[in-house]
Amino acid sequence: MKILVIGTGYVGTTTALVFAEMGWKVVGLDTDAHKVDQLKKGELYFYEPGLKELLVKHLKTGQVMFTTNQAKAIQENDVIFICVGTPALDDGNADLTYVKRVSQDIGRYMNGYKLIVNKSTVPVGTQEKVTQWILRSQATSYPYDVASNPEFLREGKAMQDSLNPDRVIIGAKSAKAAKMLQTLYASVQCPIVVTTPRTAELIKYASNAFLATKISYINELSRLCDKLGVDIKEVAFGMGLDQRIGSSFLQAGIGYGGSCFPKDVAALLRIAKDNNTELQVLKNVVEVNETQYLYMVETARRRLGDFANKKVVVLGLAFKPDTDDIREAPAIRIIQSLTAGQAQIKLFDPVAKLPSYLKNSNIQTMATAEEGFKDADAVFICTEWKMYHDLNWSMLRKQMKQPNIFDGRNMLNADFMKSLGYYYQGVGYN
Repeated sequence: MKILVIGTGYVGTTTALVFAEMGWKVVGLDTDAHKVDQLKKGELYFYEPGLKELLVKHLKTGQVMFTTNQAKAIQENDVIFICVGTPALDDGNADLTYVKRVSQDIGRYMNGYKLIVNKSTVPVGTQEKVTQWILRSQATSYPYDVASNPEFLREGKAMQDSLNPDRVIIGAKSAKAAKMLQTLYASVQCPIVVTTPRTAELIKYASNAFLATKISYINELSRLCDKLGVDIKEVAFGMGLDQRIGSSFLQAGIGYGGSCFPKDVAALLRIAKDNNTELQVLKNVVEVNETQYLYMVETARRRLGDFANKKVVVLGLAFKPDTDDIREAPAIRIIQSLTAGQAQIKLFDPVAKLPSYLKNSNIQTMATAEEGFKDADAVFICTEWKMYHDLNWSMLRKQMKQPNIFDGRNMLNADFMKSLGYYYQGVGYN
């Protein structure tokens, strides 16, 4: 089998390179000629550890290639993965415009049996829509199957998650489609679950929504810990030892962000509403997440009096470490609150870039983390990059006008920072 991956964004590029690493011949297709040209040159246009090396490796082996030629790519490959974006609409629904367009292209150009696999995150029932879109676009009737194979990638660990997944979910209506996908994944050592397309589509949303729920739960609990004088990190550690709960996603902070959790939670809430069902717990998850960053901002405001003309260092822009993704990043909200209060911000993130809509005279981007500390009144840690932990905090303390640390990720040792003379405030009494 030869594999075509349509869409060379984060998921598509990762999918293509991982299948190449598994030994399959893969073609990446995109209508964006600039993206394709970059990938052909071995240049990854987003940050993801280990992926650039995989790109260079398999361009040399010939296991992967990239093209903008839709007709040729669709006609010459057996299995077609749809990996295009499904951004959120204003009502919370996932926008299927790109999925529909790709489905129509497949129907228009196909020249024989194809297995079409939806890897994009899509609402329940999308497999049926794709099936119809392809059918209506066919000039000549050819047989095909449409399956669902959702991705479960963590940004920053996408290659690791793809090569060593916890599970592979296959939603297929035909035995032939299921068997073909099982063959593609034969080299991975994990449970392969074969179910219906609707179930597979819901598993994706349900998984991300549950992880978001764990985050909002521990974040809301951190507010109570502040009132009670209890360290949320110790509470989380004690909870996480229970195998029924687990320690993952119990790190209190300033909220979740990124391209998946906010969008997928909103989409699941919309799916429920469209089916006359209330997901009240999930509504509260969103409310907690949308207000968690304010809890840190107000803590700082009480300490500083106000932000007017205060010099503030912001460490971290990406929503998590090991990625340059700033979509729905809590750091963005904190920066907006600080600039609204007329603070002077010195920003540093090792890979993420300040978006154009945030650029103004009150925000200066630093080349190093240390640059902004001179005469600073406060430091906000918004992303837990390891390099922040390794800074010479003793030396930096001497450069600050007011040694205030607001650690939005609880990454530093509270007792150690206080011993250096800092006022240190994490999330959830520490």
